[in-house]
Amino acid sequence: MNWNAVSFDWNHARAFLATAEEGSLSAAARALGLTQPTLGRQVAALETELDVVLFERVGKTLILTETGVELLEYMKQMYEAASRASLAASGQSQAIEGRVRITASDIMSAYILPTALQKIQKIAPRLQIEIVSSNEIRDLQLREADIAIRHVRPEQPELISKLVGEAEGYFYASKIYLDKEGRPQNTTDLQSHVFIGFGDDNQMIAYLQPLGIDLKIDNFRFSSKNGIVAWQMARHDLGIIAMSKEMGALDDGMEQVLPKMPPIKFPIWLTAHRELHNSRRIRLVFDLLSEHLKT
Repeated sequence: MNWNAVSFDWNHARAFLATAEEGSLSAAARALGLTQPTLGRQVAALETELDVVLFERVGKTLILTETGVELLEYMKQMYEAASRASLAASGQSQAIEGRVRITASDIMSAYILPTALQKIQKIAPRLQIEIVSSNEIRDLQLREADIAIRHVRPEQPELISKLVGEAEGYFYASKIYLDKEGRPQNTTDLQSHVFIGFGDDNQMIAYLQPLGIDLKIDNFRFSSKNGIVAWQMARHDLGIIAMSKEMGALDDGMEQVLPKMPPIKFPIWLTAHRELHNSRRIRLVFDLLSEHLKT
């Protein structure tokens, strides 16, 4: 192994990565707990060490150069590897034990989280994980859960939120339903079909309208607060449902409606109380979920 191959300081690389991710020196400095001048010197030092220009300033905005864009992917890989090493080391400590409560939607809880729990179990086998499966927004301030996975960003200043990715969904219906009622050829055709809702139907209507999908409350003939129940309704030929692609791929009896339509995207926010900074077990689970959900 050539120990002289790496010619830069990791702290400088971290400063560059944070600046690229946060979009400005001031935001990156806040994220890293540094002053803006200190962060700026670290980014400049990395440019000197590598003999490249990483950012161009356009007005008050920093724009990555072509070299910066290319290096960014490598720096992300370095960060992820360092994070995994740190998590593995932290998880082996006997101090990482106790209960952590995670709240997420029933679909997320049943079909996405189990694989994340397998990873957590390997790294921190003494942890006790409780899943609070609910489509309602649980109040972290009242400690109904330690960590929440949501599609909306909480507004309470006492909470820490991180955008970890986007969920992709499509419209699905049973083949029997589509054989009987016809297969929509465009978004306008959707208006004549029966839909199955879960959660708030009016919110779903409002979310779909900017996508050119104009549904009315009368379209939603069946609904349930439970996503798994709603999916079973669709499986029993009652109508069309918007569902995550992971769920849709599990059932051969279901067919994707308008397969050429771009996916419906929902942000995934990982949220915890600020006690996250003081609890090693919550921090460990938060970071592992963050890594899992962005893949």
